[in-house]
Amino acid sequence: MILPAGGDAAKGEEIIHASCVAVNGAGLLIIGPSGSGKSAMALKLMALGASLVADDRTIVENNKGRVIASCPTTLSGLIEARGIGILPVQAVTTSVEICLVLDLSQTETRRMPPIRTTRIVDVDIKTITHIEADHLPAALLCYLKGLNPA
Repeated sequence: MILPAGGDAAKGEEIIHASCVAVNGAGLLIIGPSGSGKSAMALKLMALGASLVADDRTIVENNKGRVIASCPTTLSGLIEARGIGILPVQAVTTSVEICLVLDLSQTETRRMPPIRTTRIVDVDIKTITHIEADHLPAALLCYLKGLNPA
């Protein structure tokens, strides 16, 4: 479930409890309850070449049927590494289009899962649920690269 955490209603934006990374301009929104591993997954993806957009709080807005994500100014370039602290990192300073959602609140058990979506600012976005497999970060990176190749 996505919990709104504020935003500028006049601009049509919400701040949600989520992390976001991007690959070649394609955004992945990582959602789930506190402690589910959103920041950890973002760090794993960053180690494979993704860029941080936002950690813990992500601004989302509906721009003509596309979900656009950005980072609140006060959190830009910062990510929490549990047990280590807040780390400064290079981050995307522009907004990105969310092309995929990773939902860490559910675990997928099927080899070939059904297509799922999550509704964010009145737009349905394809959603993958967590899988208990080491290849998840690499598979997500390949998926995002395939959407928007450099």
